[in-house]
Amino acid sequence: MDACVAAVDYAYPWADLITRFKFKQSTGLAAEFAQVMLATPWAQPALDQADLLLPMPLSTARLKQRGFNQALELAKRLKTSQAPCLKLEAHVLQRVFDTPPQSSLSRSERLRNVRHAFAVNPQRLRDVHQKRVVLVDDVMTSGASLNAAAHALRIAGAAHVTGLVLARTPEPDF
Repeated sequence: MDACVAAVDYAYPWADLITRFKFKQSTGLAAEFAQVMLATPWAQPALDQADLLLPMPLSTARLKQRGFNQALELAKRLKTSQAPCLKLEAHVLQRVFDTPPQSSLSRSERLRNVRHAFAVNPQRLRDVHQKRVVLVDDVMTSGASLNAAAHALRIAGAAHVTGLVLARTPEPDF
């Protein structure tokens, strides 16, 4: 990943709100969260310079369990709020392996867990080649997932990958 912008620390009150958003299907919070993300220094310039806005993909099993992709909900609001011309693509980046949740793993396990979990859809390689990408997610702890996804995008030819996350853990808890 070339850069990462995080709006808030994953701490009170944000941690509780994000948990409600993510696990209690409070998707209405996505609009407010997107506004917080857009108010963060360097978020708007990253969006202005990007060609593609990509949500972090969930595995099929996790998507079925949760009922929605929280990163996609954030990306939709980011696009409509301040980046109406930015191309949002939900199916370019894919999660090809269903891995255990990162929250239950140590840092080294997190890195191994997602090392090959992401790939660019082979039919969409042209969409990524030489493009500037903003990769959206809700929470970044170790950065393992975002970096693994960014690596897959770079292999597919992306020119630049910026992560844009709602929250970042202030210090890894492992």
